[in-house]
Amino acid sequence: MNEFAKVMDSVEYIKKTSSIKPEVGIILGTGLDKLAEKIRTEAVIPYKEIPHFPVSTVKSHTGNLVLGELSGKRVVAMQGRFHCYEGYSATQIALPIRVMKFLGIDTLIESNASGGMNPLFSKGDLVIISDHINLMPYNPLVGYNEERFGPRFPDMSSVYDNDLIMKAESVALELKIPVKKGVLAGLIGPNLETRAEYRFLRLIGADMVCMSTIPEAITAIHLGLKVFGVSVITDMCLPEALKPVSLDEMIEIASKAEPKLTGLIEKFIMTV
Repeated sequence: MNEFAKVMDSVEYIKKTSSIKPEVGIILGTGLDKLAEKIRTEAVIPYKEIPHFPVSTVKSHTGNLVLGELSGKRVVAMQGRFHCYEGYSATQIALPIRVMKFLGIDTLIESNASGGMNPLFSKGDLVIISDHINLMPYNPLVGYNEERFGPRFPDMSSVYDNDLIMKAESVALELKIPVKKGVLAGLIGPNLETRAEYRFLRLIGADMVCMSTIPEAITAIHLGLKVFGVSVITDMCLPEALKPVSLDEMIEIASKAEPKLTGLIEKFIMTV
C-alpha cells in the first residue's frame, strides 16, 4: 500500500468515528497534553486503533487523537507525538500531519519542550518559533513525491506564518503572558547535546533545540498548511554552566508552564 492510500485509509477510519471536519490541527508535546482537556470533545481515538498510525512510546505522551471544538474552532489534536529516536521513519512521523490535512485542516499549531541556549531565556519561558535549523538526518519528503501531498521542491522561506506570529504576540500582550521569539534547531536525539554541540548550535544561530517539530513543519509546508509553533523552555543549555537534567525534571517544568500555554492557545486559536 502506498503512502497516499495509507493516509486515506486512516482518514476514512477517523471519519467513521467522528463527523467533525476540523479547521485547525494541534500537536501537543512533552508534558503539554492537558490542553486537550479544554476541547469540547466529540471523539477520542487511541492511536493504536487508527490504521497505519504510529504509537507513542515516550513518557507523558498520552497517545490519543482528540476531535472537537476549542474556542469556537473545530480542531483535531494529537495528544502526544512521534520521534525518529523512537525508531519511526520521517515518513511515519509525517503520516498524522497528512491525515489531519485530508480531514480538513488548513492550519497546524505545534508545541514542544526545548532546551534553551539563548542566555536571555529562562526555564518555563514560552518561545514562539520564528524559524528553524534542521540538523536531523531524516526528511519526510525524501523519496517518491506524491503530487497529491504537494510539490517536489516546496519553498521554505517562511515556514512559521508571520501573520500567526503577530496574532499570537498580540494575544500574549492582551493576556499579560510573557513570550519570546527564537530560532529552533532540531537534532534526532535521544541523548541530550554536549557542551561543544551547544556552542556550535548557538554559533549557527539557534536559540533553542528539540528532537521533534521540524519534520512535522516540513510536512505541513509541503501540504500547503499555515504553521505556528511555540516551545516551552524546560532546561537551560549554556555550555559554561551546563548541569545534568532528567526527563522528569523537563516534564515538571513543562507542566508548570502549561497553564500559560493553554491560556495563550485558547485565545489565539480564535484569531486563526
